[in-house]
Amino acid sequence: MPQRIGHVFDVRQAAEYDLVELLRLRALLFDGLDGDFFHPGPADDGWLDALAVVLKEQLTADAVRVLVVDGADGAGGDGRLAACGIGTVEQRLPGPHLRNGRIGQVIGVVTDPAYRRRGHSRAILGDLLDWFREREVARVDLYASAEGEPLYRDLGFTGHPDPALYWRP
Repeated sequence: MPQRIGHVFDVRQAAEYDLVELLRLRALLFDGLDGDFFHPGPADDGWLDALAVVLKEQLTADAVRVLVVDGADGAGGDGRLAACGIGTVEQRLPGPHLRNGRIGQVIGVVTDPAYRRRGHSRAILGDLLDWFREREVARVDLYASAEGEPLYRDLGFTGHPDPALYWRP
């Protein structure tokens, strides 16, 4: 296992030229998750085309933050990304448990297997949490993989008191 090293990399906002790599990393994220919820039917990469369209639109949206860490060659090198993370801010109705109604959501953080255990996810999450603070979100939600949960808990995430249900039309 590679040793942890100091942060000798930069976290940056993703740009349109990162799109192909963002799609590759998002696919890696879902490959690591099991179950019918994440893989409801026959393998079909059509979702990647839809993701490309949405990501391209949202790279410059005020309510979305897409952060990346460049691979070994850095920006302008071979174009490979080591890691990415996406956060969104949603305005919901305020309530006693959600005073301003703003909720942050970590959509996913994923690191290429060749770059794991180097602090990329922690650095991306740190920058995302700063971005959420700047937007005065009342709460940040995420869904944790078993592998990622220790990092999230170390950063202060706790179990959610609301039971989660979902419905697919």
